[in-house]
Amino acid sequence: MSTTSEEAKQERRSSSKLLQSLDIDTRLLGMLGLLVVIWILFHILSGGTFLTPRNLWNLSVQTASVAVMATGMVLVIVTRNIDLSVGAIVGVVGMLIAIAQTGWLADWLGLGHPAIWILAVALALVAGTFVGWIQGLIIAYVGVPSFIVTLGGLLVWRGIAWWFNGGQTVAPLDPTFQLLGGGSRGSIGAGWSWFIAALAVIGISFSLVNSRRQRRRFGFKLRPLWADTAIGAVGTAVVLGGVFFLNRYYLPVSVAMEVAEEKGLEWPPEGLEISRGIAIPVLILIGVTLLMGFIATRRRFGRYVFALGGNPDAAELGGINTKRTLVKVFALMGLLAGVSAVIGTARLNAGVTSLGTLQELYVIAAAVIGGTSLAGGVGTIPGAVLGALVMQSLQSGMVLLGVDAPLQDIVVGVVLVAAVAVDSYYRRRAET
Repeated sequence: MSTTSEEAKQERRSSSKLLQSLDIDTRLLGMLGLLVVIWILFHILSGGTFLTPRNLWNLSVQTASVAVMATGMVLVIVTRNIDLSVGAIVGVVGMLIAIAQTGWLADWLGLGHPAIWILAVALALVAGTFVGWIQGLIIAYVGVPSFIVTLGGLLVWRGIAWWFNGGQTVAPLDPTFQLLGGGSRGSIGAGWSWFIAALAVIGISFSLVNSRRQRRRFGFKLRPLWADTAIGAVGTAVVLGGVFFLNRYYLPVSVAMEVAEEKGLEWPPEGLEISRGIAIPVLILIGVTLLMGFIATRRRFGRYVFALGGNPDAAELGGINTKRTLVKVFALMGLLAGVSAVIGTARLNAGVTSLGTLQELYVIAAAVIGGTSLAGGVGTIPGAVLGALVMQSLQSGMVLLGVDAPLQDIVVGVVLVAAVAVDSYYRRRAET
């Protein structure tokens, strides 16, 4: 028994050394494995309907809104704070831009004016940033804990969203604005999707080559060449496979006929299959993820945020203006809530007071499941996006299986507690 136990320990040590030499985030790797298991399990239980182009396309659109905010929640939690108001901010901003489109913007510019959607998006970004900035000022300079400030914000902004229009739905919205939510025409088609995929493959290759060059330049240990090749191959396969699946989801016949007529295409007797391709909300998510990843890892602001979360006293003694940094973090969180409000409102084609309800829980869960430590100082943007995809996959799969909403909430709660338990385990293990 002792020999067997010693052999098992040696095997674990060798596996750990291999992962360390490959410089792979084990938690991110575990999340990917969990996602694959969830997808396969739901595909089997749903009778082969989960891993279909239609469901995966809808899954990608549904994930976008939560994932956008999860990238900002990473920085909030890294600073040892929390934001419970993001769902309410989505609701109040969504109602504001809906009223603007159907009210004073339409009166000022006229219905269907091409500038309406641009001004609506700008208003959402400004309003979301302003709300986050106000909350950040109270937290940083007044000294009220973020839990209390954002809990109060949850109630205040949700109440204002109802007060704006007496709880009534505001619709319909600008046709161009609707495209930002996905829908039947809110995608870029097969050709542009393959172009985006090609750019992504080039980006993966460049990132691996540049990382290897930088490591050699500063004398860091290099990953084995075969490991970089394998990572690049897997990343390329995921990108191309994802676009292939999304392109296999076609427009409805009625919409396809309209598109064909607009483009002057002849409608054949057997019909015409026009691919949807990547949805616009997913493009927005990709852009936000790249930008937030760049800010978190390549800019001075990102280094200040992680320094603040790692040791606030040391960060302040090191010359970092911790209060201003904290205000910026919450303002950025509000900005991303504004982006999510644009996606959600455009997808519904209406302003509703219930928009964003309970989304704060999914956003926090996505960040924590993605590896962001509630103790502060640790978190990754890609991990949060992956966490959002895991959460949405669970919800989508349970809907396909006809699971009641209360049971869905139970599953989400269990997953969140399990994620925090894993985080605590890793933190204790790192301290020993």
